[in-house]
Amino acid sequence: MELQKLSNGLHHGFVPFEDGIPQAEEEEEMLPHKSDGTKKPQFTDFEGKTSFGMSVFNLSNAIMGSGILGLSYAMSNTGIVLFIILLICIACLSSYSVHLLLKSAGVVGIRAYEQLGYRAFGHPGKIAAGVIITFHNIGAMSSYLFIVKYELPLVIQAFLGLSSNTGEWFLNGNYLIIIVSVCIILPLALMRQLGYLGYTSGFSLTCMVFFLSSVIYKKFNIPCPLVPYGRNHTTIINTTVEEGQCEGRMFTINQETAYTIPILAFAFVCHPEVLPIYTELKNATKRRMQGIANVSIMGMFVMYLLTAIFGYLTFYVNTESELLHTYSKVDPLDTLILCVRVAVLVAVTLTVPVVLFPIRRAILQLLFPAKPFHWARHITIALCLLFVVNVLVILVPNIRDIFGIIGATTAPSLIFILPGLFYIRIVPTEQEPMKSRPKITAACFTAMGFIFMSMSLTFIIIDWTTGEKRAGGGH
Repeated sequence: MELQKLSNGLHHGFVPFEDGIPQAEEEEEMLPHKSDGTKKPQFTDFEGKTSFGMSVFNLSNAIMGSGILGLSYAMSNTGIVLFIILLICIACLSSYSVHLLLKSAGVVGIRAYEQLGYRAFGHPGKIAAGVIITFHNIGAMSSYLFIVKYELPLVIQAFLGLSSNTGEWFLNGNYLIIIVSVCIILPLALMRQLGYLGYTSGFSLTCMVFFLSSVIYKKFNIPCPLVPYGRNHTTIINTTVEEGQCEGRMFTINQETAYTIPILAFAFVCHPEVLPIYTELKNATKRRMQGIANVSIMGMFVMYLLTAIFGYLTFYVNTESELLHTYSKVDPLDTLILCVRVAVLVAVTLTVPVVLFPIRRAILQLLFPAKPFHWARHITIALCLLFVVNVLVILVPNIRDIFGIIGATTAPSLIFILPGLFYIRIVPTEQEPMKSRPKITAACFTAMGFIFMSMSLTFIIIDWTTGEKRAGGGH
């Protein structure tokens, strides 16, 4: 069989996946191949060595990131009940799209997103998949470094006991993201295999669990309406009780609701990392990888839900698009929140290398598909990506803009459109006719993605337009 070369220089071809299902059934999932009585070639000449647990850590870390800081704000603009419904729907749809992706990969024996695009639509499909992955993960990396840009100066400021930014270079977020990128992210991004980041991913998740625990604790220690804590530097958000100000709303529809679904979609996108993690998984099977995806998505669903509820029920209408900023308005020098800031900074910083891997592989698939692994190329792409992301973070004014645009465009493509189209095009019609229930479901799934993208972009454009008009009228 012809072998497919992936970006890390490993050769990927066709392999029998032993999911515990009958061998004959498994063979039916594969494309026609020579049957000369010899043993079928293994999927790869590289034996995956990453354990189930480490794979869960890596995928969970890819799912969770900066999006968790915007979920309380999303809930404040949808209400508790509507938010929970949307969160459940996005989580279930994300898990189903992973199923479609793994099914398509199992049919052709390919575990590279770009190669699935090539098998489904030729070179245009390969280019489309690579470009979408690149733009999405660059947006994700930008959102992580955006948090570093705005939170790290506040942490340093608090450690120095300063009540305001005095303007020194070490309190300038633009300088700090460059330092963090060079000293921490770049060395991790230069690792050759994604599986090695399992330990850093596990530590990153631990930091986010600490963040969640602190959010729950603060719910019972911050009064509503928000009042000063007796320090001169403390900012009072509101000292008067307005009607409904301290009541959680069940359903809410307003102009900011347009950003809610993109934020939720952005928060669950892990699909560019699914196939790389699948490739390096020990004893890799579709069932085993689907289990990893389900455990990761369920774990993140619980963390997202608890963070959103307790964050929202702490600040209600005062919740900001970045939750930690809201805490800083209550007490900038709070010790616990300072520790939380450090934990979140560590978590998002350690997530960036995990997200960078699929971008580099997509670029290699598009530009150097037949080239073996080479350290100079490996390092150069990482440097270029970090340079581009740093420039974006320095120039983009608001993290909400990143969540909105990326969530409204690339997120539905990766969750809905591409997995559905791959499944329809790759699974042979003799196995599943176009009128079969799985194919019809996949078609509906794809259509849902296009509808989701169109509606989200429309709402965001309307919000931008009306926002500019409001700003213009205020001058």
